Amino acid sequence: MTTHPSTAEKGAGPLLRAWREQRRISQLELALRADSSARHISFVETGRSRPSEEMVLRLAEHLDVPVRERNALLLAAGYAPRYPETPLDDPALGALREGIERLIGGYEPYPALVVDALYNVVAANRGVMALVDGVGEALLEPPLNAMRLALHPQGLAPRIRNLRAWRGHLMEQMERQIALHRSEPLRVLYEEVAAYPVPDADPADEPSDPAPYFALPLRIEHEGRTLSFVSSISTFNTPMDVTVAELAVETLLPADPATAKYLQSSLL
Repeated sequence: MTTHPSTAEKGAGPLLRAWREQRRISQLELALRADSSARHISFVETGRSRPSEEMVLRLAEHLDVPVRERNALLLAAGYAPRYPETPLDDPALGALREGIERLIGGYEPYPALVVDALYNVVAANRGVMALVDGVGEALLEPPLNAMRLALHPQGLAPRIRNLRAWRGHLMEQMERQIALHRSEPLRVLYEEVAAYPVPDADPADEPSDPAPYFALPLRIEHEGRTLSFVSSISTFNTPMDVTVAELAVETLLPADPATAKYLQSSLL
């Protein structure tokens, strides 16, 4: 995991250096990308030079710093945050909420959901709710968390036929997000989920006649049959709000004709 700058270090310089090192970019390469000089980048990182607000944002852009952390960089440099963090239930995001509901509703009968930066479910369609039917009541209390729902022993885990492979995929996904966002709450969630018991692999969980999947499938038992899905995740392009930047839309596409036929007949 990435190490954080010491809390004793002040200013934007140590933060920028940490992001640059995490992205494995040299001072010279960053300078070329940001139309600056390696000398100036060095001075900024060591605190010998205070970067302008424009420079902070430019460097953050080229370092692919998440929107929330760009605000932190601005504050550390002595500037006001640039990006608001609007609650999702705020009237200002009404059009966004309506658009999300139409999007995931239009995807039915296939499952689709929207999660925030901590994988809390902020919206889900009927396809998702059908899959989670029967999980432990405690896991269905708000906020619903997609990782807990998937991997908790009282959640979907006992019904996922390829649990070890799917768990590995989800854990790697969380690791990438921790490396990108350096979020302590996400790290805590990761450690919680990583501690859930994992049963030994069962040969009966492997299909006798595996389909030629084009991506790792989620194979889950539902009402006496095994459904197969592949997952796709999308985010909003060039978000200008922290809340919007941290939303992700996940859709589950049927991975075989039998799954598609069953969902179309049972949910439509």
